[in-house]
Amino acid sequence: MAKIARVRLIRSRHDASWTIVKVETDQPGLHGIGSANDHFNPGAVAAVVEELLAPTLVGRDAGAIEDIWQSMYQSGYWRNGSALMTAIGALDTALWDIKGKEAGMPVYRLLGGPCRAAVPCYAHASGGDAAELAEAVARYREEGYSVVRCQLGAYGGGGFVPAGRARRPHNAWPAESVFDEEAYLEAIPAMFEQLRLRFGGEAKFTHDVHEHLSPQGAVMLAKRLEPYRLFFLEDALPPEQIAWYRAVRQQCTTPQAMGELFTSPHEWLPLIQERLIDYVRVRVSKAGGISACRKIAALAEAYGVRTAWQEGGDNDPVNQAAAMHLDMAVWNFGIQEDNTFRPEELEAFPGHPVLAGGYLYASERPGLGVDIDEEKAAKLLSPEARTRPYHRPYPIDRKADGTIVRP
Repeated sequence: MAKIARVRLIRSRHDASWTIVKVETDQPGLHGIGSANDHFNPGAVAAVVEELLAPTLVGRDAGAIEDIWQSMYQSGYWRNGSALMTAIGALDTALWDIKGKEAGMPVYRLLGGPCRAAVPCYAHASGGDAAELAEAVARYREEGYSVVRCQLGAYGGGGFVPAGRARRPHNAWPAESVFDEEAYLEAIPAMFEQLRLRFGGEAKFTHDVHEHLSPQGAVMLAKRLEPYRLFFLEDALPPEQIAWYRAVRQQCTTPQAMGELFTSPHEWLPLIQERLIDYVRVRVSKAGGISACRKIAALAEAYGVRTAWQEGGDNDPVNQAAAMHLDMAVWNFGIQEDNTFRPEELEAFPGHPVLAGGYLYASERPGLGVDIDEEKAAKLLSPEARTRPYHRPYPIDRKADGTIVRP
């Protein structure tokens, strides 16, 4: 019975934005890793791991995963915050990695075994205009992706207008562009009309609103997109306004995916129970790790909701592996957001999941199957990242009058 001997944090990527937890045991060579990645506030997560959680874990049975999860969840008294849940998620995933290695089998077999041969993913296509976007979609379809996310440039693309063309106050803050909701509500349906003309009804498309709209605008967009039969519309509303999903459901059948910013069961629970969304999209590490997400998936199955765990360009191969193991074992899996990495990044994570032809393929290696080469991970850090703490607040979008646009 392995006991936890030490918990360490390993920083990596060129900007030091990846934080990997390594849980070492008293058994020689037996360890587990998990993602403590928080792109915008990594120091807070690291402090929770090192100052709050790690001291309570040393000496404990590494196999007591559920009891450890529950004790970590209550360890700070206040619960469900982003930093705490990410720290819990990292440590929980590392313990599942250890459990799989002890059992000599991959984590997805511990979770009940494979429900599919491989994990279908959706790709991210974008373009400065509809024609450029269509070419990106065509390339991904040729690669084998059956589902493609379609964006006009960055999040909110199609809704940004040059600051010089907007009606702004004479004392407006400096800005290159501002977000115009009405422009967005016109541009995105027009974008999908052109995509349907190009690719027909067989192609499967998603779109990420990234919560830029007012509640009324979100309902309107979902209705306007109904004729284009999206695979799903992602994050149409911010977490503060999820009650508006009732209005969306009452007025259209556009499938809804939600949850990228969720860290609390009080956010996803009502949406699942009232069948107001079709896909739950929490990030595995942000929701509390494999233990928490398999429970979310079980709850969702009972209500006909599918999983679509969130990834994104800021994420790391370890969290991708954790999501893949859940995808393999969860019957009500829907789709997995893809993530791509530079060759030197993948070299630092031997055994990483293999993405090919629109599918993630699991190996039969025990545990998560992925490990971290600490020497190569350290070499990824830029000289600047080695000498100063990493911190980058989320960039802010604004309307013409200066009002901040969420998220």
